[in-house]
Amino acid sequence: MSTLISDLGIIHPLQKALTDLEITVATDIQDQVIPVILGQNEDLVALAKTGTGKTAAFGLPLIQLVDVDNKNIQTVILSPTRELSQQIFNNLKDFAKYIPEVSIVLLTGGNTVKSQIEELKSPTHIIVATPGRFLDLLEKGALDIKSLKNLVLDEADEMFQALKDDLMPILKAMPKNRRTYLFSATMPGELKDIVHNYMSKNAVSINSEMATVGHQGIDHQYIVVEPIEKLDVLLHFLNSQEGGRGIIFCKTKAAVNKLAKNLAIRKISSGALHGSLTQGIRDRIMDQFREGYIDILVATDLVARGIDVKELAYVVNYHLPDTHEAYVHRSGRTGRAGANGLSMTIIQQEEVKEIAGFEQELGIKFKEIKKADAEAIEWNNTLVWAKKVFKTKPNREIPDEVRQQVKTIFHHLTKEELMDKVLSNYLAENN
Repeated sequence: MSTLISDLGIIHPLQKALTDLEITVATDIQDQVIPVILGQNEDLVALAKTGTGKTAAFGLPLIQLVDVDNKNIQTVILSPTRELSQQIFNNLKDFAKYIPEVSIVLLTGGNTVKSQIEELKSPTHIIVATPGRFLDLLEKGALDIKSLKNLVLDEADEMFQALKDDLMPILKAMPKNRRTYLFSATMPGELKDIVHNYMSKNAVSINSEMATVGHQGIDHQYIVVEPIEKLDVLLHFLNSQEGGRGIIFCKTKAAVNKLAKNLAIRKISSGALHGSLTQGIRDRIMDQFREGYIDILVATDLVARGIDVKELAYVVNYHLPDTHEAYVHRSGRTGRAGANGLSMTIIQQEEVKEIAGFEQELGIKFKEIKKADAEAIEWNNTLVWAKKVFKTKPNREIPDEVRQQVKTIFHHLTKEELMDKVLSNYLAENN
């Protein structure tokens, strides 16, 4: 039976904000976490994937627990990327809509250190930050965390994999009497060490049924290809998903750039997203994606955290991820909010044996899809070429004399005859 969030001890101003957001029923993670934060004094370790409502699970009670008469920093929320931190910050601001005296500050790259130091001179209750910027400001003496009561480590598995050098000094600097809330999709060995060394022995453990509930509505498929076929098979898949939007995941920045370039050459509506891009460029690409100006993102795992876009039809694993948790985060971009989704993985023959490990670890089942045959690939590439021609802007620099001569050559052909000749020429040059 579903639990109403109003039955979990949330105060009226927060309930009012949730009503504005049309949120009334608690998700599984909210049902388990909110009473622990509000009613107990222990640390908490929660296994929960992205998209389960965990921001509200920790955000609502921590806003409620703010002592507005205390002008010091009371809660710090750390997450691995600027995008995810921005998303958490926006959610918290929405939740605290009717409690304006609660001060929430975002500390990430993209804004100058100087401006953030100035912002921190005003009373601040809750900080949302990436580890790198938080550590920078901590070392500059801009943060007073002596009164800190709560520390949230969100997407902890990803943070400790990619940002351990920034996180360890932060953990060591935190007051010993704080409460720590750790949220993670998985619990690798290294993270277990952190739990053992930096959290209370009586920490409450919560598992939000990541492997089953988290994957409902997602169709997991894979296609086996030869390396030389990979791009063509991807293009065939994308053509089958025309009208839908999705994310293609690559392992490295170089692979993202190469694939994005190949899509751009074919005038396929897409944008690249990786950590070497400036925050301004990343924000612009994300805005274009959210607003529907581009249909496809090509992204690395890390920057994909915090991408919460509704109605994503599919994700493509152009490279099989290195870890099971990475697959959880990738596939979790689609099939959100009760919608159906598709997670398509394009692999080589020697990678097929790895699929069983993902199935066993995550409690999911993959379906093998046979790749399109050579003829279907050829005709699909022809359609890709035709769409590219259609989207090509006329070259205004062609001399009028040349333009007229070409027109004279073609003038006696009907549109159908010209199309047949151009199409035949394309096929002759590409076979």
